[in-house]
Amino acid sequence: MDAQDGIMHDHPIMQRNRMVPRRIIYSHAAHVAVMAEPGGPVRDIVIDGDTTIEGVFAEMSRSGGFEAKNMHDGLEIMSDMISDGECLRFCSFVGAIVSTGLRGIIKDMARNGWFDVMMTTCGALDHDIAKHFAEYREGSFTMDDSELAREDMHRLGSVIVPLESYGPLIEEKMQAFLAEEYDNGQRTMTTSDICRMIGKHLGEDSFLYWAAKNGTDVVVPGIMDGAVGSQIWMFAQSHPDFRLDVIGDSIRLSDHIFKAKKSGALMIGGGISKHHTLWWNQYRDGLDYALYITTAQEFDGSLSGALVREAISWGKVTQNARQATLHAEATTVMPFLYAALLARLKK
Repeated sequence: MDAQDGIMHDHPIMQRNRMVPRRIIYSHAAHVAVMAEPGGPVRDIVIDGDTTIEGVFAEMSRSGGFEAKNMHDGLEIMSDMISDGECLRFCSFVGAIVSTGLRGIIKDMARNGWFDVMMTTCGALDHDIAKHFAEYREGSFTMDDSELAREDMHRLGSVIVPLESYGPLIEEKMQAFLAEEYDNGQRTMTTSDICRMIGKHLGEDSFLYWAAKNGTDVVVPGIMDGAVGSQIWMFAQSHPDFRLDVIGDSIRLSDHIFKAKKSGALMIGGGISKHHTLWWNQYRDGLDYALYITTAQEFDGSLSGALVREAISWGKVTQNARQATLHAEATTVMPFLYAALLARLKK
């Protein structure tokens, strides 16, 4: 049994998916990829008033260091993945970015139909509802949190979330949404059903709206950890025959995975969203395309800090996958990556 994942690796399904324990040879030389020959010469970046966004990425690809090369590789991986008609495409992301203006890019990617499955946290649902019906405010990391608490304001990094824009609003909306479903005879819902329900009540500024409209499954494996999840629990207290069906999400994911000829993922941040994406893809021998954007470090052994290449050892990414880990803060790099993708995919 693996201590982190709690899985019996001698189970038949694990054997079919190459999860049986392997003899490990502790040889640094045998397991570390070493560049036998140097690449091309390092070029200075040259940008002028006529340089396109794709031109900037091309300049970065030849600059030698340090994350610029991974940024360019990420563009190549993503454009090929989105263009691959045989590829089942995932996007996983942490909820915090939806509190920022990056929600607009998540929404646009859902509107574009780039992904078949979105994997996220309950916070993403909370923020999508709240920002559709209300506003968040600009703040800073250095604000006085005690003073903010006295003013009924929450701080999420450099974003200010007014109390009236969050808890009470989400309670009002979710109770009404759930009551409508219940009155229509719905007694059991998966997390993807919940996301579809929310999306149909929002508008074009919402990623849940576009995911529902385009038939993209949004799965939230940790849905109880947030305001929306709390409202589901509260609704069930007064409607004891109402059930949340997490097994149904697994059935839906298995339907996607076992039919896929190829699969790929854009993973923005780590945690449960990233892990659930990797976990399900081991059942088809791993992702064929993978781009992971993170600020976490691998020295503490955390899932969030693990580079994409570590997942190869678990069978969650194929050995020949097109893959890269980009160490960067997502709200900084995603606008540029998205702009370059738009330019590339128009061709």
